Amino acid sequence: MMVQYLAIKAEHPHDLVFYRMGDFYELFYDDAKKAAELLDITLTARGKSNGDPIPMCGVPYHAAESYLARLVKAGVSVAIAEQIGDPATSKGPVERKVVRVVTPGTLSDEALLEERVDNLLLAVSMRGQDYGLAYLDLASGRFRILEVNGDEALTGELQRLNPAETLYCDTIGHTAITSRRGARPQPEWEFDGDSARRALNTQFQTHDLKGFGCDGLDLAIGAAGCLLQYVKDTQRSNLPHLRSMSHESREASVILDAATRRNLEIDTNMAGGDSNTLYSVLDKGVTAMGSRLLRRWLHRPLTDITVLETRQDAIAALCANYHYETVREALKPIGDMERILTRVALRSARPRDLTRLLSSLAALPRLRSELGHCAAPLLASLSQQAGDYPQLTDLLQRAIIDNPPVVIRDGGVIADGYDEELDELRKISTGAADYLLEIEQREREATGIQTLKVGYNRVHGYYIEIGRAQSERAPAGYVRRQTLKNAERFITPELKEFEDKALSSKSRALAREKALYDELLERLNEQLAQLQDTAASVSQIDVLSCLAERADSLSLCRPQFCQEQVFEVTQGRHLVVEQVLAEPFIANDTLLDDSRRMLLITGPNMGGKSTYMRQNAVIALLAHIGSYVPASAARLAPMDRIFTRIGSSDDLASGRSTFMVEMTETANILHNATPRSLVLMDEVGRGTSTFDGLSLAWAAAVELARNVQAFTLFATHYFELTALPELCPTMANVHLDATEHQDHVVFLHHIQEGPANRSFGLQVAKLAGIPAPVLRAASDKLAELEADGAGQQRAMPGQTASPAASPQVDLFASAPAHPVMEELEELDVDGLSPRQALEKLYELKHKL
Repeated sequence: MMVQYLAIKAEHPHDLVFYRMGDFYELFYDDAKKAAELLDITLTARGKSNGDPIPMCGVPYHAAESYLARLVKAGVSVAIAEQIGDPATSKGPVERKVVRVVTPGTLSDEALLEERVDNLLLAVSMRGQDYGLAYLDLASGRFRILEVNGDEALTGELQRLNPAETLYCDTIGHTAITSRRGARPQPEWEFDGDSARRALNTQFQTHDLKGFGCDGLDLAIGAAGCLLQYVKDTQRSNLPHLRSMSHESREASVILDAATRRNLEIDTNMAGGDSNTLYSVLDKGVTAMGSRLLRRWLHRPLTDITVLETRQDAIAALCANYHYETVREALKPIGDMERILTRVALRSARPRDLTRLLSSLAALPRLRSELGHCAAPLLASLSQQAGDYPQLTDLLQRAIIDNPPVVIRDGGVIADGYDEELDELRKISTGAADYLLEIEQREREATGIQTLKVGYNRVHGYYIEIGRAQSERAPAGYVRRQTLKNAERFITPELKEFEDKALSSKSRALAREKALYDELLERLNEQLAQLQDTAASVSQIDVLSCLAERADSLSLCRPQFCQEQVFEVTQGRHLVVEQVLAEPFIANDTLLDDSRRMLLITGPNMGGKSTYMRQNAVIALLAHIGSYVPASAARLAPMDRIFTRIGSSDDLASGRSTFMVEMTETANILHNATPRSLVLMDEVGRGTSTFDGLSLAWAAAVELARNVQAFTLFATHYFELTALPELCPTMANVHLDATEHQDHVVFLHHIQEGPANRSFGLQVAKLAGIPAPVLRAASDKLAELEADGAGQQRAMPGQTASPAASPQVDLFASAPAHPVMEELEELDVDGLSPRQALEKLYELKHKL
């Protein structure tokens, strides 16, 4: 056994090996130690190697899925070695081989997958600053490739995809890849472009890859070839559900970098959880595959206005007369067709997968009927693509019982009446008891022995038992089978014939049932491509009906796209914040256009600046997935990117301080933003000294307004920046105000034109619980600083001095001239002798 095990382990050195022994999967040596720790199971020992006990642990095969789920969640891969030989004919250990390798990125089993989250396998290749990416959702068959340039773009894509497992060329040393959980280095030759093209053309049965729009993407194709080979190696089977791949162009989507995805809390909040996120508010999907599609839409907003307006038309049609309610009701019987069909393709579908597929196919006619009431081209197209499957529906209804067992191996899955041979075998098996009673009664009458009885045990099979005292009366045709203390057991030719038939009927019935089940899977695979298209269309219908329900329930409006450069929102709201507030959300207007490209936002801490900025970014994001938005009206130009520079965080693992992270994000915005971008800048420059920070904020704001010309919301506590609109006409001041009432600060959360006149910093500190003596000392110091600064107020270049200027000290005001400087300015250097010059230098140094 150990020789066989070690041979298998040598082929899978980096995987835990589940070695099938009877009713258990056993693990040995270091695998056992690691599994015992991860699974919290008992570590034992069995046998010896070099005189030392061999560590061993195991899990029951019927409960293996729950253990596999825990291992995969921990990022561990498992090679499953099953018995493939026949124990009855094997000499020595039964032959075993690895039938499948379970890895985090190649899951298809229902029990191992999160229902509403995509499980992606990603492969990455690199040349210079260019990266080729290929990713696959094996559970649905989605296969995509793309190429990006630069580390920022790579990090953004990794954040968007969030793969469960990442394959990368072992020459790549980028920590954003190598430090990910589930990252696996692969040899460089596995990314060879020519080999990849041959493998992909073989898989898709094509002559070249031009039809997929991927032909020129050499880096991405190399990554796709590596990924495909890895999946084949782990699944040990054909992959008929992988029918094509497609090119994802970054230009076709509104680009969101990693910081923006994090700051907007699309599906992960700042604490790393999934509550109070945009996705959690929007996701009311009826089907799991619809929820997954909605998540993908949110992470990849589109720039194609035609597609977006088509989606808006569909949502409008579903909202009309509340059609979305009946459509969503029709969706309820539909299961996770995407993943069920994958298991059908991989021949791993379980009986209950087929019953869920049956209920899904049976629900399609009603769904299409309900969609017929909605006048929208997209819905009509999706309805047609969904199709009807009366023959498959009838086949599954006849073949599978209503509530089948979990697995096929124990039988009882195929319905009675579906197959004559199976029915006959089952009749023999189930009718055995009645037949034995009939034999017993007949033999009693024939022999006159009333104590005669017919029985069965697993060792000797069927028998006729006669008490020892009457055993001499046994007929001549009885053949003695077993002698007991008080009885004799016999067999007759008739009973022997029945025994052979009965004992084999159960195993034959199971074999016949398994064959019929495999035939069903073959029949389904014949229409796999069409069924996958149906699943894709149902997913879109689910998302659109979900967005229609959200539009109605959350009072959302249809945004209007226009060609003029404008971002105009009337009574905009933050979709997530308003769900958690006990009081009504204060809605605000926003106007950005060619004459007003930057809003400088001032106001107190806790006043709502960050919420106001983020709600506009969320409105832009929702508009670019085709959704309605939280406002009473919205009009905007198509955008190419959304940037956010919000909050403070460090990256200690990469040796970057909070300020370094802030400056890196700011640099990314200044380099990549365009006039079609939306930029959110919050408190730039707060991570360094006041003079440095203010100077950087001033310069960044001017650059964005004058040269980049992106639509920008720029929040700051530097009141000096409120002078900028006098220098840059495309800037405007707005503020969120607060007031003091009975020694408490009350935040108004309402955007008003003009700059704020105070920051309420001490009042917010009081709310946070700063001790009273500290607050009093801070108040005294503030008064001192304001008094010192009042005499130093000096206008910035182009700024008109005003007595109503901010009480904050003007950090750009020049200090009074030093006496030494004044004396130096008046000094006639040419009139001094060398000796006098030296004496004067000593004098000035002494005064200084």
